[in-house]
Amino acid sequence: MAFTKLSIRTADADSSRGSISAAETDIWTIFRALRDARSVFGLRPGHIQTLQAMLSFLKPGHGETVFASNDSICQRVGGIDERTLRRHINRFVELGFIKRNDSSNRKRYRVRSSSGECISYGLSLTPLLQRASELIAIAHEMENNRRDRIFVRKQILTKLAHLEEHDPSNTFINHARRALRRKLSLTEYHALLADTDKECQTLYTPDNPPETVELPANDGQTVRHQSMSEEEKKDLDSNTGNEALKPDLLTSVCDQATSFSTERLRDWLDIENHARTLAPMMGIHPETFEKAKNAVGAQKASCAIFIMLQLGQRIRDFGAYFHSITLGQRQDQFDPVALIKRLSKTAMQTA
Repeated sequence: MAFTKLSIRTADADSSRGSISAAETDIWTIFRALRDARSVFGLRPGHIQTLQAMLSFLKPGHGETVFASNDSICQRVGGIDERTLRRHINRFVELGFIKRNDSSNRKRYRVRSSSGECISYGLSLTPLLQRASELIAIAHEMENNRRDRIFVRKQILTKLAHLEEHDPSNTFINHARRALRRKLSLTEYHALLADTDKECQTLYTPDNPPETVELPANDGQTVRHQSMSEEEKKDLDSNTGNEALKPDLLTSVCDQATSFSTERLRDWLDIENHARTLAPMMGIHPETFEKAKNAVGAQKASCAIFIMLQLGQRIRDFGAYFHSITLGQRQDQFDPVALIKRLSKTAMQTA
């Protein structure tokens, strides 16, 4: 919405020119401002149509008074009845946008003296022109508010789409979408955005994680590896600690995952195949597992499945957490070697 700058001149400034061209030029700008801000004043579309018809009767050089009869105004509005027109005019008078200057016989006309003095009887729109700055300021504020509401709404919709992608069963999504069907204020939109942000943060946060579940950035140990395939090298290089993890240690510590296998898991290929079987059972899409395998390697992706299943209820959402530690923000922090060691130590202490 764009408004031109108004330059409503005073009567003294215009007297030398004998016209009110500045006011006439800007009257429609003022009208558009009031039209856009009509809800602030409790005006309906019918009121605005009436005002538009009245403005159309103003003639250049004849001031800001409407001399047209009620019948003529009704016809120009579109055939409304005179009672409706009077209600509309009364409303504008109450709001201070129109001033009545009635003659003795209620007729609307102008008279001039020999000295040039003028008296106009009719519906004066001068108060509307005098409030130009107020109306335009309100219209600007409403437009800015509208744009801000759209901006925040788009942010909410983007975050909801992210939530729906990783956790379709989340009840908050339906709650938020129902709220968005209503016409919310900017404050309500900001509150909903804050709630959505909190819900998004839970995607990557385990439910009450114990201290032993924290993912260290580096375990500070380096062990050389001898003859390895390119895939194994990718797997081991992706480990932050860069330390080899024995398949037997993984399967013994993560006995929850191992218990679902009908056969002994002898090597990493067996572990990967078993992890691929477990992933859909945990709410992790097979395509997500493949993406994780390509991103961090088969061993690290498989270890994530085994470790998460071992942690059990400590993780609220397996799908979201798996995405976080293999494809998301915590990809570089996930160190299977350090976690297996800590889980092994915890198991020994509780034994």
